[in-house]
Amino acid sequence: MPLKEKIVAGKFIVLGEFEPPKGAVFDSFVKEANLVRGRMDALVVPEMANAVLKASSLGGCACLEREGIESVLQVCCRDRNRLALQADILSAAALGVKNIMAVSGVETRFGDHPQTRTVNDLDLIELIETLQVLNQGKDLAGVELNGTPSFSIGSAIDAGATGNLLDIEMEHLEKMIACGVDYVITNPIFDLRRFEQFIKRVDTSKIAVLPTVLLLKSAGMAHYIDRNMRGISIPQDMIRRIQKAPDKVQECVRIAAETLKQVKAMKMAGVLISTVGWESKLPLILNEAQI
Repeated sequence: MPLKEKIVAGKFIVLGEFEPPKGAVFDSFVKEANLVRGRMDALVVPEMANAVLKASSLGGCACLEREGIESVLQVCCRDRNRLALQADILSAAALGVKNIMAVSGVETRFGDHPQTRTVNDLDLIELIETLQVLNQGKDLAGVELNGTPSFSIGSAIDAGATGNLLDIEMEHLEKMIACGVDYVITNPIFDLRRFEQFIKRVDTSKIAVLPTVLLLKSAGMAHYIDRNMRGISIPQDMIRRIQKAPDKVQECVRIAAETLKQVKAMKMAGVLISTVGWESKLPLILNEAQI
């Protein structure tokens, strides 16, 4: 059953984030994807996450679809103009990709090529509207397509925004719903009480919300995220758990699995598990969470 049908049916969705390689060899990428075959509903391939050069999302999705693994293409406003975006999206449809996640993209000044010129020919809402236009069988110039794609469309939302920034996020969410977005993926969540306050403002009958469960790698990583990443709060007792654990990696896996189970208990539509290069740990998280 395709991802969109599972969302409509109310099944708990489990997505995995799989970073493509920084290079032309996809062997490990494909091997690790096969380790979770049948255990995840689809694999999201980021488009140069954090503005760091890697192989494209389209390339990663092509490899997964060739293996018979359902993928989610990430398309990014930051790097391509409307011509290039439409070309990649149509190519993805031809390769069998059925799911697309539209994102704005982290600013290039934070990445490994800070001299890069940002494009942003389309903003996020315009990109989502473009996906709907293509789904209806035309391009942005109004020309009929030879073959109409049919994508499930997702996007991203900041669940950690506060004050006026949260109001802006809610306005964006309403626009996404109006544009026919099927699901949104949040930034990583660790503080479930804070997340509950966010989700109270969302009408989950209109759109599926999938929180991101991020696999921490160390107490140092947790400290850094808590202090430096806007919108993400990590409880201090969680950090202390990692510090005191004899096997810190296993404790991080256990924390991710516990968060996943708590999200499921909250009756959320699903979850995205992000391992930031530790895709080999995904089976351990799924085992610990009994999924």
